[in-house]
Amino acid sequence: MKKMFSEFSAFISKGNVIGLAVGLMMGTAFNAIITSLINDIFMPIIGLITSGVSFQNWFIPLNGESYATLKLAQDAGAPIITIGNFISALLTFIIIAIVLFFVMKAMGKFINALEKKEAEAPKPVEPSDEVKLLTEIRDALQSK
Repeated sequence: MKKMFSEFSAFISKGNVIGLAVGLMMGTAFNAIITSLINDIFMPIIGLITSGVSFQNWFIPLNGESYATLKLAQDAGAPIITIGNFISALLTFIIIAIVLFFVMKAMGKFINALEKKEAEAPKPVEPSDEVKLLTEIRDALQSK
């Protein structure tokens, strides 16, 4: 049991696992920000453009009855398709995908620049054949 715990501890303390955990936490926080951006900023603007129609009230009751709001349909226990919630989730996904694309593109440029810089680094100059021969002669004389 102690060996398993020490192996697990070594696994957790590796940088990749900690980096993954930090990335997951940041992604969760970023998702909350984007969801708020969609629901609190974009959706009201889109609602204004569409003459005050609220996406949250875009739904289809499957029982054939008519409800004024989504909340009333949910309270009545009606089976519903919430089109507005789907549109909101779709916009959230698209914005997150665009932001991640630009982040990955910037990281790719940064990594390529680092690799290019490493490739351009001056390589150590190989001594000429004469210098190698003289070094061998010197070493041979010193060993006598």
